Amino acid sequence: MKFYDELKWRGLIKDEAGEDLADKLNNESVTFYWGTDPTADSLHLGHYSSLVTAKRLMKAGHKPILLCGGATGLIGDPRPTAEREIITKEALNKNLEGIRKQVSEIMEGKAEVVNNYDWFRGYEFTDVLRDIGKYITVNYMLDKDIIRRRLETGITFAEFAYMLIQGYDFLWLYENKNCIMQVEGSDQWGNITTGIDLIKKKIGKDAYAFTMPLVTDKYGKKFGKSEGNALWLDESKTSSYELYQYLINVDDEMVISYLKIFTFLTKEEIEELEKRHLANPGEREAHKALARCIITDLHGEKSYEEAVKISESLFSGDISNFTEKEIEAAFKGIDPFTISEDKNVVDLLVESGACSSKREAREFLTNGSITINGNKVTDLEFVITKDNCLVGKYVVIRRGKKKYYIGIYN
Repeated sequence: MKFYDELKWRGLIKDEAGEDLADKLNNESVTFYWGTDPTADSLHLGHYSSLVTAKRLMKAGHKPILLCGGATGLIGDPRPTAEREIITKEALNKNLEGIRKQVSEIMEGKAEVVNNYDWFRGYEFTDVLRDIGKYITVNYMLDKDIIRRRLETGITFAEFAYMLIQGYDFLWLYENKNCIMQVEGSDQWGNITTGIDLIKKKIGKDAYAFTMPLVTDKYGKKFGKSEGNALWLDESKTSSYELYQYLINVDDEMVISYLKIFTFLTKEEIEELEKRHLANPGEREAHKALARCIITDLHGEKSYEEAVKISESLFSGDISNFTEKEIEAAFKGIDPFTISEDKNVVDLLVESGACSSKREAREFLTNGSITINGNKVTDLEFVITKDNCLVGKYVVIRRGKKKYYIGIYN
């Protein structure tokens, strides 16, 4: 299977520009770019789907340029519903550094990372109008889907002109970096074609592009912080364990599609996993392969193994050997309660909220439904002390199989 056909098989091409795009991808080494605005100090899983495609192109012999939008980030790409909040320059610069580091690591240090503020710094407004605005008509801009959708509610001139800035990015990279192709998510098609038209009108050259379908969760929502479901690539914001839990629980109908998009597994390997998945979905082999590939690529083999260990230990209830890092990752979403002195287990269960009364606490203990730090407790006189805390300070209560409460002994 040729490279272009593989991209199509993986579902990675939605829109494309350039009559001989397939020939370029199959037979040449072209310089291409993918860009993002630094609206946060970390990218998320939605970005990663595009970055994996960029990495796939790189592995096929193409040359990647990854653009961090120091200029475009000051304006904000128009959203379908409302104007984006303006980000401060200080926050933007901080975000830029975080994203630059992430991108470099994911691309194994082999991609050139650029900032479009470098060529917009000092660019006078009248020059922008002459060099860019003169070549793009208002009628053309109004015909873009995102602009049409915002006309009824209103759109500022800043957002309206965003496509001109991104279009000029493509032109600048074409002229200065021999970058002839842009690769983005499908929501950027209007901005991409503006760049292609600007290149054609200003310098009479042909440019190429393709977009990838936006990756969504099982509810049809894209992976993005504006959707409230961001899975950050920064391990300090979204731990490998959290990512693992999400990935092994993705909808069964979507897991094979995700394997095609997010992993470098071959067609034969994915088809074999699909066969096993359909025969025995309960084994979750496809889900585990997805989690292994993504987490290993992002955070390394050790982080993946730690995520698996946490998951399996929580399932079995054996958490007695957890490190502080593993405890914090496993119970990140649980608000801890404070333990200020040695405490009888019955009182502790009530004060932690695990039980509503001492009577209920005694009942759960007697029935063997309570574990403390991975050990089943049935003794009503058991006392929690600093000595029997995990790593000297944590008390993890499990009621039944899934209800967890965590205390910190001060």
